[in-house]
Amino acid sequence: MKKITYLVFVFTCLWSNAQRDWSSVEITSEKLSDNIYVLYGAGGNIGLAIGEKNAFVIDDQFGPLSEKILGHVKTLTNKPVKWVLNTHWHGDHTGGNENMANQGAIIIAHENVRKRMSTKQERGGGRVSEPSPEAALPILTFNDKMTLYLGGGKSMHAMHVNDAHTDGDSYYYFPEDNILHMGDNFFVGRYPYIDLNSGGDIDGLISNVTMALGIIDDDTKIIPGHGKVTVGKEDLKKYKEVISELRERVIKARSEGNSLEKTQKLGLSKEWDSTFGQGFINADRIVEFIYKSAD
Repeated sequence: MKKITYLVFVFTCLWSNAQRDWSSVEITSEKLSDNIYVLYGAGGNIGLAIGEKNAFVIDDQFGPLSEKILGHVKTLTNKPVKWVLNTHWHGDHTGGNENMANQGAIIIAHENVRKRMSTKQERGGGRVSEPSPEAALPILTFNDKMTLYLGGGKSMHAMHVNDAHTDGDSYYYFPEDNILHMGDNFFVGRYPYIDLNSGGDIDGLISNVTMALGIIDDDTKIIPGHGKVTVGKEDLKKYKEVISELRERVIKARSEGNSLEKTQKLGLSKEWDSTFGQGFINADRIVEFIYKSAD
């Protein structure tokens, strides 16, 4: 029954995406510093950094929104979007790559982002992502870290982090502005999506969040993959506490010989489900992710 329910869910999501009225999506923005903004629309949050000569965009949501996104950027700066950086390979973060490249942007990402985008990906539950067009692929890749200099004494540090949401996750940190874009390693007040078919791993996620807490201070502005920007450590600390405690409970149940299905029925996440379980990932899914990925 669960398998049938999941397949119905997948079909519904695919149908809804195909039928979506993109004209109703509004792109809005929030100013985070003199030269950095976050843009909201449909899909992953977009970071916008305005350099001395060019604009730098982190993630670009879905292709049908590119014109709206670029139009909104023009209301904030007259600098051209020359650089686009991806936090990982999923389509709600990279769907606009081709359009951005066609208007002159250079795409940058971790090397695993290019590998996954350039090959057929089995997503689970019958979902398949076909290879992206050549123009959508990152033209520059890194394997560990790199620094981009925006001009005027400003910089952006790209950091590949542990396999967590996917195996190509990267943080983008602006040290002079004290702003960190965590991509989908951080879902504000929601259970995370750990894409097991893309190398996702709960232990990597907890390690990455711990690392982020070591980078930031009480004034850091954090751009999550989804949700509103947060300031300081409290929301990220709570996020870590929830997923760390849930990991311990699931591993204990698994070590006692419980099957995945039985573990999902134990109510291990019940005190958080009314808040953290109301997003894209519900209680059963987060327990499944932890059960299947934790060491």
